[in-house]
Amino acid sequence: MIAIILIGLAAGCASALMFVSVVSGAPVSLLLSLLAPLPLMVTALSWGPLSATIGGIAAASAFGAIFGLRFCLAFAVAVALPAWWLGHLALLGRPTAAVETDNSTSPKAENLEWYPTGRILLWIAGFAILSSFASWLVFGKDADAIAAALRSGLTKVLSDREGLSSGDIERLADALVTIFRGLSAMLVVTTLTLNLWLAAKISAMSGRLRRPWPDLKSTALPPMTLVALCATLAFCFAGGAFSIAAQIMTAALFMAYALVGLAAVHTLTLALKSRAFVLSCTYGMLVLLPWTVALMIALGLTDAIFGLRQRYLGGKPPPLPTA
Repeated sequence: MIAIILIGLAAGCASALMFVSVVSGAPVSLLLSLLAPLPLMVTALSWGPLSATIGGIAAASAFGAIFGLRFCLAFAVAVALPAWWLGHLALLGRPTAAVETDNSTSPKAENLEWYPTGRILLWIAGFAILSSFASWLVFGKDADAIAAALRSGLTKVLSDREGLSSGDIERLADALVTIFRGLSAMLVVTTLTLNLWLAAKISAMSGRLRRPWPDLKSTALPPMTLVALCATLAFCFAGGAFSIAAQIMTAALFMAYALVGLAAVHTLTLALKSRAFVLSCTYGMLVLLPWTVALMIALGLTDAIFGLRQRYLGGKPPPLPTA
């Protein structure tokens, strides 16, 4: 128990230092702040969610004592809470029907039905929405105050550029305000997913991951997610605070479907001899040309509606028997 507490405290200190490093202004500090949940996630997957809970509470309390309640809540919502809960969900399993009928032995890891990765992805989108709400509310208490604060800052930046009239600057600032709302949520979905994947890889390489590696290419969001996406997309045109909330939720769900689209790419390229090259090009385009994420969103939505992966795998011959 003492080891669990000490490891949790060390992970909490590491996450807190990475989170606060952004105030230094160094270019690498932005990367460190994005990877702030990683130590707590590794702790949750390797030593259990209790250890991550201890580290997260200690780090958040230290933030509150030194910097005030706002920073305490920011760290808790953006780092500690997602790291603990996602680590808990990743280790959540229940015995399969065959094991439940045999009470003589305790179920092993391979005999457990683990929490679906698609539902974990949906939780990640939920945390992205929550953290985006928290960060956007810092600018004001209502939609007008939020938009005015952002518009004022963007106008000052754009006014230094030559060749832009005052009207062009205002229209461009309004467009950027709308875009930034969605980008903040999409960035959080991406970084939380990357942190969880890295944490699982580190735990697996160290031999402490207490579950089999999941089949990530079969990740699928629950069917009702499409209904929620349609509802939030409709509210984007409502105006006011509802519009801001709907834009953030829509962007987070779109990014979740983009990750489903990547899973579909991994599945649909299984039979290709140049699969590694195709996947490398896909990830390279997403990094160098971020607008190509729209193609992944379209593929993820198409797979959710028409079941591309099920149709592709359903047409394959059964695997050959092994000795």
